[in-house]
Amino acid sequence: MRILSGVQPSGKLHLGNYFGAIKQHLQLQEEGEAFYFIADYHALTTVHDKKAVEEYTMEVAIAYLALGIDPNKVVFFRQSDVPEVCELAWLLGCTIGLGLLERAHSYKDKIAKGIKPSFGLFAYPVLMAADILAYKSDVVPVGKDQVQHVEMTQDMAQAFNYRYGEVFKRPEAKLSKSARVPGIDGQKMSKSYGNTIEIFASKKDLKKSVMRIVTDSKPLGSSLDPDSCNVFKLYSLFAGKEERTQMDETYRSGEIGYGDAKKKLLLKIEEYFSEARDRREDLLKRPDFVQDVLRQGARKARETAFKTVQEARDAVGLGPRIF
Repeated sequence: MRILSGVQPSGKLHLGNYFGAIKQHLQLQEEGEAFYFIADYHALTTVHDKKAVEEYTMEVAIAYLALGIDPNKVVFFRQSDVPEVCELAWLLGCTIGLGLLERAHSYKDKIAKGIKPSFGLFAYPVLMAADILAYKSDVVPVGKDQVQHVEMTQDMAQAFNYRYGEVFKRPEAKLSKSARVPGIDGQKMSKSYGNTIEIFASKKDLKKSVMRIVTDSKPLGSSLDPDSCNVFKLYSLFAGKEERTQMDETYRSGEIGYGDAKKKLLLKIEEYFSEARDRREDLLKRPDFVQDVLRQGARKARETAFKTVQEARDAVGLGPRIF
């Protein structure tokens, strides 16, 4: 089973990224042949600052390695180090109708949020399809908001195969089993909403974020409802079954206030990512090692993508490259 997934370097990684994607990536690296990439081409649709793109790309690489991605088990690379995906995106784009792209939910959502429309933003699903199909991926782990893009990839593969013959296999989406991760304001945790809790924030900033989680105004000593509390929902992501049950009972009995609940959550976050923090500090001192991991990953990824693109070129009549 070949697994393909990517993460955009569009900001600091947060708890939503971890429980929505990274945790599943760590599990899947033990279950198949995984290709994980830093989607820096995709990031250019919303991040237009050179320094930010460079810093965020390195930050994501270091974070993934610190959190447990093993380059001996995973092909881990930068998207832009495999230019074949751009060529494949063009070949795919020439076989699909405009209506397919016009139906993309993510494009409509981003425009609604005030992001300036661009060709890159509009054609995002085609490049994503190229990323998936270039490596003949079987499984694509995604959140619910990305399922449509995998379905669009299936449509593009089918359209190409119908016109030119069987070149691409049909990929399938794999949904994360993680619960929705609330941000500090109760909405889905997202950089777009500015409501995140960063995984590797300084202790001071981490505490500040946790203590800002929105709660109701019930006074100390009142029975609290864990089912509607963002603090409890976040705590549950880190706690075991017995701990969740105990915290649930403590909430309902009125033995704890929101302030103390936030302190317990803060301690859980610090404990959970303690070892990853230490590894990250070590990796920050070894940027050459990180770059070497990405280069080796790109070399392997490009070998695979080159073969796929060559098949596609042959199918449409372009033939082999002459250099």
